[in-house]
Amino acid sequence: MSSNSKFKLEYVWLDGYLPEPNLRSKTKIVDKEPGSVADLAMWGFDGSSTQQAEGKSSDCLLKPVALYPDTTRKNGYLVMCEVLLPDGTPHPSNFRATVGESEDLWIGLEQEYFIYENGRPLGFPADGYPAPQGPYYTAVGYKNVGDVARQLVEEHIDITLDAGINLEGINAEVAKGQWEFQIFAAGSKKIGDDMWMARYLLMRLAESYGLDIEWHCKPIRGDWNGSGMHCNFSTKYMREVGGEAYFHKLMGAFEKYCNEHIAAYGPDNHLRLTGLHETQSIDKFNWGVANRGASVRVPHSFVNNNYKGYVEDRRPNSQADPYKIVSRVLKTIKEVEG
Repeated sequence: MSSNSKFKLEYVWLDGYLPEPNLRSKTKIVDKEPGSVADLAMWGFDGSSTQQAEGKSSDCLLKPVALYPDTTRKNGYLVMCEVLLPDGTPHPSNFRATVGESEDLWIGLEQEYFIYENGRPLGFPADGYPAPQGPYYTAVGYKNVGDVARQLVEEHIDITLDAGINLEGINAEVAKGQWEFQIFAAGSKKIGDDMWMARYLLMRLAESYGLDIEWHCKPIRGDWNGSGMHCNFSTKYMREVGGEAYFHKLMGAFEKYCNEHIAAYGPDNHLRLTGLHETQSIDKFNWGVANRGASVRVPHSFVNNNYKGYVEDRRPNSQADPYKIVSRVLKTIKEVEG
């Protein structure tokens, strides 16, 4: 690489829109290649254009928190940022700052989404609906998944892995035009950083195909599956000690804080958590072994291993902020584990 090379740093952050934020980004050109987050400078932006400040006092700060290589650009890097107020304190929209520290928390998030073209799910006819659900889940064949969707998701795999994000798999989902990818990370803040950046990469990639990514949990009403973001989690205690008594205590806490969890698990979840389409009703809490209609699914392997391992909270939806999910899950766990 020549000594006069320039480097493109894409600063990525979350805006202040409600009920959930949107991704924003802008490019900073620098002379020196960054080796770590410590090499990255703070930056600023106009918060009055992102629902994060008033025009008469519009400056907000971007604090780099994670660095990723960007193989889609020459000399490119992606920089995940927190938004701060001018005095250096977290902006009210900065939910990353609410996530407790836990290096032994392992989280796997299953991000479902719809690929959209001209305001409709990809593969839907201009008027009406395609054939009912059934053949689309994990499908192969042009009539089921088309061709553009496969190209898009395959390319997303490559650029996400290139960024150093632990993407563990993808698949076509139950509804036409619906797909899923899964991200795993160890560390309570890292999973949010990685999921937001994986989302960013998918949305930016879709631009080149003339497509949009729809994160809403129930964009198509009727007999079509909604989109979730199932949260698989474990702590060191759950993995190494566990036990039936601990598990029942944990589930008791999850039931106690059911409303608080639902509040953190994404907007319009009542449209998705109906008791149908592999969900429990939003106003109920239960758990079940291998039960995809339960609030929390418990794998057979968990029970067979003396209640040790991970469990899956199936209530978070596809539009939820992963920082909010992890913050709430960790608060409940810490009440049980101390």
